[in-house]
Amino acid sequence: MGKVYARKDTGKIFIDFSYKGQRCREQTALPDTKPNRKKVEKLLERIEAEITLGVFDYAKTFPNSPRAGKFKKLDMGQGDTPLFEGFANTWFEEMLIQWRKSHQSKIRMTLNNYLIPQFGEEEVGRITKASILEFRASLAKVTTRTQTPLSASRVNQIMNTLRMILDEAANRYNFSSPYQGIKSLKIPRTSVEPFRLEEVQLILENVRADFRNYYTVRFFTGMRTGEIDGLQWDAVDFDRRQIAVKRALVNGEIEQTKNHSSYRIIDMNEMAYQALKAQQTVTGDSDFVFCTRIGTPLSHNNVTKRVWYPLLRYLGLPKRTPYQTRHTAATLWLASGENPEWIARQMGHTTTEMLFRVYSRYVPNLTRQDGSAFERLLAQNF
Repeated sequence: MGKVYARKDTGKIFIDFSYKGQRCREQTALPDTKPNRKKVEKLLERIEAEITLGVFDYAKTFPNSPRAGKFKKLDMGQGDTPLFEGFANTWFEEMLIQWRKSHQSKIRMTLNNYLIPQFGEEEVGRITKASILEFRASLAKVTTRTQTPLSASRVNQIMNTLRMILDEAANRYNFSSPYQGIKSLKIPRTSVEPFRLEEVQLILENVRADFRNYYTVRFFTGMRTGEIDGLQWDAVDFDRRQIAVKRALVNGEIEQTKNHSSYRIIDMNEMAYQALKAQQTVTGDSDFVFCTRIGTPLSHNNVTKRVWYPLLRYLGLPKRTPYQTRHTAATLWLASGENPEWIARQMGHTTTEMLFRVYSRYVPNLTRQDGSAFERLLAQNF
């Protein structure tokens, strides 16, 4: 359903409607008066009627519009599917309800920065496999803000968004998706650089006192950055010695965990338990377990730049991301002989497959324990 409105900066009446899956906004030369509004509203009614009947001529109605050329091919009967830009935007709006805000932002950025500039003015039904492969090849030449090429993982994310759009268009307009048979790029094995136990001890002995509890919990629970930064006291159960991972801090906002497996219960070992008990005396009156002095969530970029990296430099340790604390927890559990299925649950993995693929060289033996072997390892060293 279209609408008529006026902009304050121009004082002119605008007409807003949808045509062939694309939102169209056209400025009239009429000033905003009641008679003129009625006139434009009648025009809108005629446009929508013509669109319904399939006889609308965009160039005839708006001869000076830059959109007229874009729709020319479709209006001449050369195509029967919408332009990619319009369909992609429609698809995006329809999918919003399924996505977290962070994922919405990522998909929107993918559309605006990559897909619409490349395919926006093409009919979705006329995009070819060759043009898709050519586009993927061009992504290899794109560099990020740090002047590094796009990773294979990021290229796959961009291409997967394109695949979903084309598959949906093919289903709606009854044509074969040109994406069939195109495989994802191989992603290099995850870089795992865990800390040895003596390095963990060194870090915890030298880190700023106000962050000792924070890094202790990171090292001995395997929580992701967003999970620990979004951890709230209502998720900590001291009686059961458990942490319920049900939220994450993403782009400064609290969101539910990204998938079903990410929602999990972590069993606290003694180190994590004592660290959280100590932290309770500091931030127990706040919502967040680890927070700023005014109770707001930590900024992981600030913490990494001001606390983590300076500490590693001071200790003479190789520069590693804070995410390696998660890998450290996994490798220490494996080294102590814990049950891989228990470890997978602690990490939020649905199966042990990823565990063995990523950490296989850190598995000296397999026993069937439930956390006690790791407790003995810690008791011997702390």
